[in-house]
Amino acid sequence: MGISELYNLYLQHPVITTDSRECPEGSIFFALKGDSFDGNAFAGAALDKGCSYAVIDEKEYAREGDPRFILTGNVLTTFKELAREHRRHYDIPVIGITGTNGKTTTKELVSAVLSERYHVMHTEGNFNNDVGVPKTLLRMDHSHDVAVIEMGASHPGDIRKLVEYAEPTCGLITNVGRAHLQGFGSFEGVMQTKGELYDYLKTHEAPVFLNGSNPYLTAMARDRDLQRIISYGQTGDVNFSGEVIGNDPYVRFRWHELNGEWREVQTRLVGAYNIDNLMAAVAVGKHFLLSDEEIRHALENYTPSNSRSQLVETGKNKLIVDTYNANPTSMAAALDNFTGMQADMPKMAILGDMRELGEQSAEEHQKIVDGLRDIPEVWLVGEEFGRTRCGFRKFQDVSAVKEAIRSERPEGRYILIKGSNGVRLFELPELL
Repeated sequence: MGISELYNLYLQHPVITTDSRECPEGSIFFALKGDSFDGNAFAGAALDKGCSYAVIDEKEYAREGDPRFILTGNVLTTFKELAREHRRHYDIPVIGITGTNGKTTTKELVSAVLSERYHVMHTEGNFNNDVGVPKTLLRMDHSHDVAVIEMGASHPGDIRKLVEYAEPTCGLITNVGRAHLQGFGSFEGVMQTKGELYDYLKTHEAPVFLNGSNPYLTAMARDRDLQRIISYGQTGDVNFSGEVIGNDPYVRFRWHELNGEWREVQTRLVGAYNIDNLMAAVAVGKHFLLSDEEIRHALENYTPSNSRSQLVETGKNKLIVDTYNANPTSMAAALDNFTGMQADMPKMAILGDMRELGEQSAEEHQKIVDGLRDIPEVWLVGEEFGRTRCGFRKFQDVSAVKEAIRSERPEGRYILIKGSNGVRLFELPELL
């Protein structure tokens, strides 16, 4: 069955499922594979539970004579091709966003700004990989005016593959940093892979929103001779310039268009490093003709709720919860921001391992502990931090931290909690 034929079938059954436990009546099941499962084995059960069709790539799982089994060469490839076919039926702006840090926050800020005037379809959560992006594209319908698509990467070529299906009409890279080094091999590998978004946009003569105060991004844009640039940043020679004017604890910033008047915005975001994410949203908003007031209203009313730089007051302590992800770049930024914040109570940091750093993991964790300063109390969690040379308190895992919290009951502290999601530090706030 070709993609056009499959798409016509999808239009008659416009609900996709990849989980055999969730099979709405009349839906189409795609038998995707994972590290520990083969969706083909569940195709029959999906049909029995209500799916109208099951797309598989292993013939032995098809029931003889049952036309509801659709055999394809590769289910994931077919899934992505179906999503691309669907995306091509909508002539709306599609904004592609990638980067080492800040891409989810930027995606949410851009979506919040554009939603002041348009009906926006955007990536939910962090559905930003080769399964999540197609799922997002298949949510697009004729009510949407614009789409904001987040794209993640952990290996060379990942962004190139995603843009081939998302086909963005404009886009931005938030930054490039030292993350997923185990997959990329080096920082240069990170730059090359993230730059695949620039490559696609240049080929299609599409606008690029460029952080002109980031030397790596400006070099990547210059090397590619990008022509259609809308620049933003913290310097004076960009289209939209901004600066932090308050950070206690929420960021207050001001921005202006080149040669224009300053506009002040009081946000509900913690972390001065969010200025780049905020300015990206300003630049995108202005490109899509939003007024200054619409932009201010959106940014002032956006509240993070995804364990990314959230301020939580528990009655016992004030917490900055940033437990969704961590890499050397984001960890250093969070610590620098936390150190510089004014506080009327003693500061404390609970830091979890940074995952997927490969051979450079020991060196990067040591750099973090060597750079710690002006934080009276530091708890380190995980095997990688456990191997560092330092005098800070160390815990094998989050369970050990929980035991310490229950016995010592820390109170009256300003606590930064940051680490990779796999360390599970998100379990700590309810105890603090």
